Amino acid sequence: MKENVSNPIYSITPFTLLDYAHKSACILWFAGCNMRCLYCYNPEIVLGKGAISFEKALTFLHSRKNLLDAVVFSGGECLLHKNCIQLITEVKKMGFLVKIDTNGSRPEVLQQLLEKKLIDYVALDFKAMPVHFEKITQSNLFLPFEKSLRLLVENGLPFEVRTTVHSDLIDKNHMQAMIQYLEQQNYQGNYYIQHFVNGATTLEKLGYSVKELEKENLSTARIKVHFRG
Repeated sequence: MKENVSNPIYSITPFTLLDYAHKSACILWFAGCNMRCLYCYNPEIVLGKGAISFEKALTFLHSRKNLLDAVVFSGGECLLHKNCIQLITEVKKMGFLVKIDTNGSRPEVLQQLLEKKLIDYVALDFKAMPVHFEKITQSNLFLPFEKSLRLLVENGLPFEVRTTVHSDLIDKNHMQAMIQYLEQQNYQGNYYIQHFVNGATTLEKLGYSVKELEKENLSTARIKVHFRG
């Protein structure tokens, strides 16, 4: 995948209270992704090109100093982009908290960010178990995801795991296997299940998704399952 180095950012959401718990934030949406998840409702970001340079993003962020608590790096896949560590370094220098939304496919970049203490919170997307991962993501990136999960568990940085669910792709049995896998990886805490966005334009044409999982008690002693959307 070629990245747009000069203009890596697709768009900026100037204000949100939803994407970083208990914090006011803005979101930098990075163009491009190395996965093609069938249910993805941001195809224009994943397949599109960026329109905003790092320099313009920094100018915007300077105007938000002392007004916002945090900056969320999302996409697409924000950690794919050249100089993302440099940009995050500059954002931290401004005094913002930094949250990363990632599919976990770049553990080497995540490791550098952790070692340099440049991030404050991570939302890690758990797409599927290996048997379903390639079909759902159109990629073979489960092992990098697994390495990222282990890095976060071992580091102790606050983070959450989340999964987007479509009833044709992931059912109760799949979900239980994923929860068991997280326990085996020594993850404990919140696990967020996000429902497929019905009616959205997605990479693959998917029909209505039935919200059957909400009827199930999927939480365990170590993992609390929450439903979003």
